[in-house]
Amino acid sequence: MKDGDEDALAEVYAQVGPSTFGYLLRTLGDRGAAEDVQQQVFTEVWRRAGDYDPQRAGLVTWVLMIARSRAIDHLRKRVPEPQDPQAAASEVEAGQDIAGETDALVDRWRMAHYLSRLPGEERLLLQMRFYQELSQTEIADRTGVPLGTVKSRMVSGLNRLRELLEHEEGALA
Repeated sequence: MKDGDEDALAEVYAQVGPSTFGYLLRTLGDRGAAEDVQQQVFTEVWRRAGDYDPQRAGLVTWVLMIARSRAIDHLRKRVPEPQDPQAAASEVEAGQDIAGETDALVDRWRMAHYLSRLPGEERLLLQMRFYQELSQTEIADRTGVPLGTVKSRMVSGLNRLRELLEHEEGALA
């Protein structure tokens, strides 16, 4: 992309586009807005390709941080809908902030991106363990897979996940 190769942008979009769109859809709660912001994100990725430094962040992290920034910008520009003043006051008192919520969503979508790259059986078991908070025994009962197999597939999946994270984030070390 740094050299203006449009095929490189298409490759980046194919790799992280679904993750960024899912994140934007969840954050913005509006498909049309998510599509508009997604276009802004990849326009910015193209424009700022020369600024990308793999020593500072992995590609997925870099693109998701751009998506996070554009989502926050969009939410700040949004015309506020009338709301109950008491509810608004309690939200402020509770310390809810857009940036904190979007940070958590970025982390979840980043992890979902990595999980999507695991083999199906490993991905399913890890999703059941961490998203549904099931024990390995409960997973074995629900799937009909022997407990020892569940354990070995989870270890294998976690190892693959660690390798993906290290590969993507390895430049940071």
